[in-house]
Amino acid sequence: MTGPQLSKRDPIWQSIAGALRAEIVGGLYRPGEKLPTEAALAARFGVNRHTVRHALADLAEAGLTVSRRGAGVFVAQAAPADYALGRRTRFHQNISASGRTPSRQVLSIVTRHAGPAEAEALGVTRVHVLEGVSLGDGLPLAVFRSAFPADRFPDLPAALERLASITAALAEQGVSDYTRASTRITAKIARGPRALLLQVPEGAPILRSEGINVDAAGRPVEFGITWFAGDRVALTVTPEDHA
Repeated sequence: MTGPQLSKRDPIWQSIAGALRAEIVGGLYRPGEKLPTEAALAARFGVNRHTVRHALADLAEAGLTVSRRGAGVFVAQAAPADYALGRRTRFHQNISASGRTPSRQVLSIVTRHAGPAEAEALGVTRVHVLEGVSLGDGLPLAVFRSAFPADRFPDLPAALERLASITAALAEQGVSDYTRASTRITAKIARGPRALLLQVPEGAPILRSEGINVDAAGRPVEFGITWFAGDRVALTVTPEDHA
């Protein structure tokens, strides 16, 4: 066994929980980081996986960890990330301001016929659609789907793949700035693939934000829907930015 000496006076699972708790409090595992697997912990402490599960359950009950289906056990976030919804809503800027490192995982970029909501919001019949996962410190914070006018921005898919930034890709297409024209927020329940992508249990609360961004002339350039993990993001409404 390579781990710390365990107390012989307490049940073994309590000693394991205490050792892990000390490491979490001491900063060896930071908020959002994944703990070693049950198998790895069992090997480290020289016990069976049932004993490890008991220890992990104790940490979860204390609010120190959270279990995500198919992903493992993670150190609980100290507080949800503030995500400002204003005239200029930018993912990287918002997450960086919360003290986390932002990143995005692109799931797909396709061009297709516009759905009813997309056609109404953008006034077009064909759209480029970007889908992905937004992360903070490697932890999924949101799943997003953004639709853009296909005829107006024929080269946008290639720009999105190359630049990995909506703002930079739109700037390359001639849209130097865009602002939020409308936002609608509703409460939902995580189901199926969306729960898997967010790494939350089925039935967990999520927030759905639907917004339209427009260019300087007021023409719609993006219709976006984002599903936020309810316990990891706090949506905030900021004063209007008139700059």
